[in-house]
This record gives sequence, C-alpha cells and structure tokens, in this order.
Amino acid sequence: MLRRTLGKAVLATPLAAPLAAPALAQSGPVEISFWHGLAQPLGGILEGIANQFNQSQNRFRVVSSFRGSYPETMVAAIAGFRSGTAPHIVQMFEVGTGTMMAAGRAIKPLHELLRETGVTINFDDYLPAVRGYYSLADGRMMAMPFNSSTAIMFYNKDAFRRAGLNPDQGPRTWAEMRAAATRLRAAGIETPVTTAWPTWTQVEQFSAIHNIPLATLDNGFGGLNAELRINNPLMVRHINTLMEMGREGTFRWGGRDGAGDALFANGSSGMIFASSGARARFVRELPGGLANMGAAMLPYYDDVQGAPINSIIGGAAFWAMNRGPNATRSADENRGIAEFFAFLAQPRIVAAWHTETGFLPVTQTAFREVQATGFYTQNPGADVPIQQLLRGGGQMTGNSRGIRLGGFVEIRTAMQEEMERALQGQQTAQQAMDNSVTRGNVVLRNFERTNRG
Repeated sequence: MLRRTLGKAVLATPLAAPLAAPALAQSGPVEISFWHGLAQPLGGILEGIANQFNQSQNRFRVVSSFRGSYPETMVAAIAGFRSGTAPHIVQMFEVGTGTMMAAGRAIKPLHELLRETGVTINFDDYLPAVRGYYSLADGRMMAMPFNSSTAIMFYNKDAFRRAGLNPDQGPRTWAEMRAAATRLRAAGIETPVTTAWPTWTQVEQFSAIHNIPLATLDNGFGGLNAELRINNPLMVRHINTLMEMGREGTFRWGGRDGAGDALFANGSSGMIFASSGARARFVRELPGGLANMGAAMLPYYDDVQGAPINSIIGGAAFWAMNRGPNATRSADENRGIAEFFAFLAQPRIVAAWHTETGFLPVTQTAFREVQATGFYTQNPGADVPIQQLLRGGGQMTGNSRGIRLGGFVEIRTAMQEEMERALQGQQTAQQAMDNSVTRGNVVLRNFERTNRG
C-alpha cells in the first residue's frame, strides 16, 4: 500500500539549498529521462516509439526506463523528486491524476511547458473523454495523454462454442452474462468469468455506465471535499451478484490490479473484464490468438433507467517533472520534453500505438485514419472501446466524466481488501461497501487537509 501521496511527500520534503540545473553536455544530445510502468510487450512497444523520436532528430535523446508497476513507478517518482533525481517525464496511471495535480512544484504543468517552449499541440483533436480527464476546469492541459484505455469484456470464442454459445456475440446484460457463465461452467470451463483491475471494472466503470456517483462533487472534479458514495443500493446489489456467482463457481477473483489478465491469457477463463490495452497481450498469448478472442462492451443491468452510458478512461498519462525541491529544468531540457510530447501527438504515432496495443486512438484524426485503412474490418472488436466511450450519445455526465480523487491509489487498495473479504464470505456486500466508504473518506479528508491551499 502506498502510505504517502506524492502531494504529501512534496510538502513533507524539507527545504533544501537550491540545486543547480544539470550541466548540459558540451556535445551530443540533451538526455531526457523517461520512467514508465508498462511491462512487456507494451513496454517494449513504448520504448520503440521513444527510439523513433531519437532517430527523428539529433538535439534530444529520450532514455526510457521501466520502473515496475504503475504504483511502483509512482513511489519511485516520489523518491526521485525528494532526492533531486526525478525523471524529466513519468508515466502516471489515471488514478494518480488528482494526486499529481496537487503535487505543486513536483510537476511542470503541460500548458505551462508548452507556453514557455513555444511548442504547439492541437488538443482540440483529442477525444473529449481523454482531454477532459487531464485538464483543469478552464481547459488548460496538465499532462500529456497517450496510453488511454477503457475497460471492456473479452471472451474466448472456443469456450463459447463448447458451451453452445454464439462466438460472434458477447452478452449485453448482466442477466445474459450470468446465464452464459452458467453454460460455460457446465461445459467444463475452469473459470467462466474473472476480472482484472477489480475495483476499476466492477466499481468505477460499473458506476459510470449506470450513471451513479462514485463520489460527490462529480466524482471529485468539483473540489477536494468530495465523499465516496459507493455504498448505494445498486452497487451493493452488484457486489452481491459477484458473491453469488463466486459461490456458484461461475466467478473467480483473479487477484488485485492486473493479476487477473493471466487467467484469460492462458485460456482457462471464458470471459474477463479487463483493460482494452490488454489486447496486445491476449493476441500474443491466448491459445488461438486473435481468431479466438471476442470483445464486447461492459454488460449492464437492463432494469436501471438510462443505462448504459459511456465508460470512463483508464491507462496513464505522461507528466513533466521538476528534478527536485527548488530545482528547475534548463530551457533545453524543457524543450526536449515538449518536442517529445509533440512527436507523440502525431496521428501516425497515435494510430500505430492504437492498432498495435489496443489502447484508444486518443485523437479523432488518428481514429479516422485507422478507419480508412480497414483495420476495424480486419480486426473485429478492436473498435469496441471507442464505441463504448460514445455509448449513450457520448454526452458525459458528472458520473461518467472520470474520477479525480486525491489518494485514490490508497482508496483502491481499501476497496479491493473489502471486496476480497466479502467474496471470502467474511462480510456482507453492504458491509464491504460501507467499510470502503468509511476507509476511503479517511484518505480523502487527510488528502484535503494536506493539499488545501
């Protein structure tokens, strides 16, 4: 568990003597350190893009470094800033957005970076759900969107055939999904349904598509004094459904964070809720590969009025960081960061990343270019994440814009622990959600006290 947020760490850092800006090399390119949290194969693809940037010019050289999982990368960035060795760029998952925005001098806001360097990026071309997640209320960008994703459902077509299910269509509703899971179990499928990122897919995305609040104040976009609201009747009903399916043997807890992906990748699970960005791994590892992989939107309860609407994004963004307390970057370093970000915004880079990995095409131009190539016809289901983001007319509500809660990494951990206890029969669904709210609100109040100006 992360015990300290970045914001707390920044404020707790004792004032140190100003650190001199690093001396620039007399010859050769300016090095830009880039810490990311993507394991293989995604990490290798990302580093390949950084190498393309290096080969495209000779003024700057991006040095990529894998720092472990997203939470581990976050901890490494905190330690780096405190010791004056923070990277120029860090990849931070979306739940860290609220914390990063409150991190003060640790970060260099993107709008400020671009203004000072004179580098331009057309953010009007970015998908609204993506742009809105990483911007201030007035539209100024704080971080560089890149590997945005959303949660969808993948299913094993061979398993569907064995169970007498239609391999060309995934279940639309939870009633259909539960019935399909029962048939998969009867057909001998070891794990009919599992999930990766359990709180993201089963609490956060579930709340968004059913248009119910995860927290007050538009899930935290309205201020630091938001409070969790996940102990509502629909959320409790859903946790009860998972508990019942667990007892029936049709649902298996796949572990915390992305651990559940392995159950689908090795062919033992019939259906999984996972990030659309897991597509690259599944294509490579699932027995039968792409031909055996189906994709469908997240199921919903069809008796909930107005459901379903759009899901929310996940993934991560790139944040420019200052080197340490009282240490700023040189003009050349900031220019290198901005030039790299502008390179990432090129439609051909966005399109290639999308088609190779399954992450979203974050710009409308890249999406149109991919459409024109016939990619979605040749790769059925690859457009499901985009269609799901536009579901319900694409008009986001305060419940489906996203989540901006400080300390949300800690809150997710608390929710996972409470869900695990419920699925193990140690407490009711209502108790699990009540406890999640109580524990999560403690984190929110601590974050509010630390970061309120």
